[in-house]
Amino acid sequence: MSGFFGVVSKSGCVEDVFYGTDYHSHLGTKRAGMVFIVPGKGFRRSIHSIENSYFRNKFEDDLNTFKGNSGMGIISDTDPQPILFNSHLGRFAIVTVSRLLNLEDLEKRFLDKKYHFTENFEGNINPTEVVANLICEKEDFVSGIENVFENIKGSCSILILTEEGIIAARDKLGRTPVVIGKKEGSCAVAVETCAFPNTGYETDYYLGPGEIVKITSDGYTRLKDPGDKMQICAFLWVYYGYPPSYYEGINVDECRNRCGAALARRDDVEADLVCGIPDSGVGHAIGYSNEKGIPYKRAYSKYTPTWPRSFMPQNQEMRDLVAKMKLIPNRAVIEGKRMVFLDDSIVRGTQLKDNTIDLRKSGAAEVHMRIACPPLLYPCQFLNFSQSRTPMELAGRKAVYQLEGETEELAEYSDPDSEKHFRMVEKIAETLNLDSLMYQRLDDLVEAIGLPKEKLCTHCWDGSGYF
Repeated sequence: MSGFFGVVSKSGCVEDVFYGTDYHSHLGTKRAGMVFIVPGKGFRRSIHSIENSYFRNKFEDDLNTFKGNSGMGIISDTDPQPILFNSHLGRFAIVTVSRLLNLEDLEKRFLDKKYHFTENFEGNINPTEVVANLICEKEDFVSGIENVFENIKGSCSILILTEEGIIAARDKLGRTPVVIGKKEGSCAVAVETCAFPNTGYETDYYLGPGEIVKITSDGYTRLKDPGDKMQICAFLWVYYGYPPSYYEGINVDECRNRCGAALARRDDVEADLVCGIPDSGVGHAIGYSNEKGIPYKRAYSKYTPTWPRSFMPQNQEMRDLVAKMKLIPNRAVIEGKRMVFLDDSIVRGTQLKDNTIDLRKSGAAEVHMRIACPPLLYPCQFLNFSQSRTPMELAGRKAVYQLEGETEELAEYSDPDSEKHFRMVEKIAETLNLDSLMYQRLDDLVEAIGLPKEKLCTHCWDGSGYF
């Protein structure tokens, strides 16, 4: 995924954009950028790699070069952003939180029309430049954004910085959130509401699916009404979201507490303590512990000074190394104990397998794993969640293959009451050397989030997503 933060203010906004963008760092992997409209000089931008460093370290030296009352920043998991454009719509800068599944088709479409691309990245065209070209096919920004929604497969939320303010558009099906915050003399827009409190903003409005607004220092004006259908990614609450953040008015950490409690109510295992795999597993574990009445303790400590989140490196071997090195087991807590561990999900299972080995070496008597979402059986087609080179890298799909070979008939494996589901979970537990394994039921997860099932994208678990 990616995350953006934009501000239009009656006074200077550079620090707000800098810190607001930094609060989206948990969403990013590759590149980050900021752009401002500098009085008398036009657009001024800076883009840096954040693969081996943090956002704030890379951009701190740039702050003195920026001025202006309007600007925006982006943490990108793919392409360098922002993109600067000069077209019949005027000069503008654009950032996107997107995944374009039909990128090659769109590239061919424009090349056949004798268009050209300048923002190439790692041998590929930049998806955000494609989005900008789709916008510029029309006579105004609103119809241009609608053109994006009509022509892409995947998802796309957009910020456009112009001399008149910021135009913000949420993905057609609302797969990613876009939220407006306000304070005196300033208006901000973000993916994560956790960016608001320490920058002085109060959450004011959640954009609906496909909604388009214009943001100025005085507030926002609706340019296009929201649609009726929504497919916001449920995995935001399970894993990607930062604990203080809200989506659709629903707090992330409170949702995780409810997820853990739901698991506890269906569990009869006897244990001495409950632990969470840091960081996202902690909220689930606290909910489980409170519901079950089993003490919560920290069997793992996350070493944060040097090791970033394990999904950030692009190389799989490096991701595995980071995942192992960042978590330090505490033998004093672990030795001789029957332990229930809570984690957000099992993707490939490589990190969890290492965790189990560490726990056994530290003297754990029993290791029981409880997962806060159902088994991942379908790679995400809409965002960049649960990504893998092939579906067979997913732990659930590997278990299915071991049980019956190649098959696309996965409905029974998604059904928590079926024999096939039970056998799949047993196979995963055996592979990971766990004493027991339990996944969250999808109906319990939906209830914990608190939105109707039809408003959530649950494709990773049941294959139900759509464009």
